[in-house]
Amino acid sequence: MALGATLPIQDSAANLFQASSTDVDEHCASLGRWRLSYDQISAGAFRGSFTQLSLPRLEVFCEITSQQVRQYGQLGADSFGIGLPWHGDGEVNCNGANVAGAQVIACIDAEVDMCTPKAFELRGVVASAALIEELAARLDIVLPRAVWHQLRVIEMAEEPVARLRAHLAAIHETITTAPERFSDPTTRQALEDALLVEIMDMLPTARPSDPGRSSAARKRTVDRARELMHGSGERALSLLEVCKAVGASPRKLGYCFQEVVGTSPMHYRRAMRLNRVRRDLKRAVGVETSVYDIAVQHGFWHFSQFSLDYKRHFSELPSETLRRARLAA
Repeated sequence: MALGATLPIQDSAANLFQASSTDVDEHCASLGRWRLSYDQISAGAFRGSFTQLSLPRLEVFCEITSQQVRQYGQLGADSFGIGLPWHGDGEVNCNGANVAGAQVIACIDAEVDMCTPKAFELRGVVASAALIEELAARLDIVLPRAVWHQLRVIEMAEEPVARLRAHLAAIHETITTAPERFSDPTTRQALEDALLVEIMDMLPTARPSDPGRSSAARKRTVDRARELMHGSGERALSLLEVCKAVGASPRKLGYCFQEVVGTSPMHYRRAMRLNRVRRDLKRAVGVETSVYDIAVQHGFWHFSQFSLDYKRHFSELPSETLRRARLAA
């Protein structure tokens, strides 16, 4: 069994895929054609699950993550995605805007970058952008251009959103209680048609949520700070150096990060470095490299404090990560 104990269950007759994992990278690898990367922001043991029902031209998904996570990358080239937050111990932030009420998360052929809270569940639908364009043209629907090429929080009419939510709830219940029903091609086609009706009813009412000038400015500040934190080369930048580079006081930068990422700049910076160490430890199979060597490469000079921080964040010692990775090879 690979590191993280990903447990895939696939029923080819029902076109149903289910996987669970105790490692954020292994969870991310189970997302199929989605080309996303996840970083675990909050500290604690990770638990994740991903369920996908494949219909003729749609994929219906349900994703659950136990810890606060930053998700970034792409759903896949030429993809349309629409997601409804189901549960969570806080707000979801997409492009500087938080999701609430009848809002949904939507994108067409777009880069994904969002921060999700603890105990988060997201349900939704993914299709090809070409399919959505074709249906819109045939039904004389003008797609809002603002949802292209950028993950956005979208305001929608409440009625079709409620109907889509009801469909997704019924699908999840059937997957849990009677998944064999989805082995019938006629059932899958009828379900796909019903979902597409609701999506095409929603899109004409779509309008991007405006986070406001101040929120947009905070998002730009955070993006610049994260860029510096991620691409600082061999030497890790101090928080003071980051503040000076973005032109913000530590207090102001703290407000910006709390709104956009849901945590402090210092915690985010440490979490990113710990995630990088963990990935390097899992790749150190057959390499004569010590935990200390890898920690130092990512700016951790106080080894005992690093070990404590690592165990607090991932619920295991770095030596345990390395040992399990080598045993699994």
